[in-house]
Amino acid sequence: MDINLIGVPLNYGCDRDGAQLGPKTLRDNGIIDIMKTSGHNVFDMGDIYIPYVSAENKYDDHPKMKYLNTIGEINKNLANNVYCSLKGQSFPFIIGGDHALGAGSIAGASKFFKELAVIWIDAHGDINTEETSPSGNIHGMPLAASMNVGHPTLTNIYFDGQKVKPENVYILGGRDIDPGELALAHKLNLNMYTMKLVRERGLDNILNEIIEKIKASNVDGVHLSFDIDVLDSNLVPGTGTPVIDGFSMEEGKKVFTSLLGEKFITSMDFVELNPKIDKEDKRTTKNCMDMLAHIFKTIHN
Repeated sequence: MDINLIGVPLNYGCDRDGAQLGPKTLRDNGIIDIMKTSGHNVFDMGDIYIPYVSAENKYDDHPKMKYLNTIGEINKNLANNVYCSLKGQSFPFIIGGDHALGAGSIAGASKFFKELAVIWIDAHGDINTEETSPSGNIHGMPLAASMNVGHPTLTNIYFDGQKVKPENVYILGGRDIDPGELALAHKLNLNMYTMKLVRERGLDNILNEIIEKIKASNVDGVHLSFDIDVLDSNLVPGTGTPVIDGFSMEEGKKVFTSLLGEKFITSMDFVELNPKIDKEDKRTTKNCMDMLAHIFKTIHN
């Protein structure tokens, strides 16, 4: 497979120092060698440009959202990179950085495909808006914006309006969902598979249901967005918002074995590694590299 590796050293969405180091850390630890060893042709497209904005100016663009216009511009540039990758028949693999970048990767994929589905694998829903977010951090808003819910600066990234229909959104692994997000999920009747539901019904059954629903729909592209905090906090202490009772490494690998094995995934994010807050044993980075090795062994045409 031809893979375009796109780095987004972004930390404005989580408003925490260190997430911007994720792409460099993954490269330094051999992500490109892992991809090549798995038989892929790799084109490292470098990093999306991230302009400097002082923390003192974080609310300059909006009283409730941090770094709004800057994040919008970064995502527009990312969207164009993703679109061009797909146009060139390559698989865009986006490494972050925080999850605010999801708005751009989805926008780029949405422009290319007639009907896009999104599988959002995350401890959080990321379907807040400026009205519901308790923090004002935009990394908790990209999926809502992609469904055309939220501020126009975010909903109109790359092109105006909805990027993915709510019925084509699948949220997996959530266990730290804000009240406003739960209300929106209920209003839009989202396919939300919380960890509670996963434990009740079994991961295999949930994955099979997602696969069957996607196959029964009329989508021609599927974007998978993976936040490492979906894994249990003991496995990924070096992430901005770790949450207990998450997936084990074995379960995480099973998710990729099932979903990537279907060969309908057309683009992917891998986000929220923060090397600055990793443990001394570099547990988070090591587990990320282990998961990436599994991903690239599995993700073939």
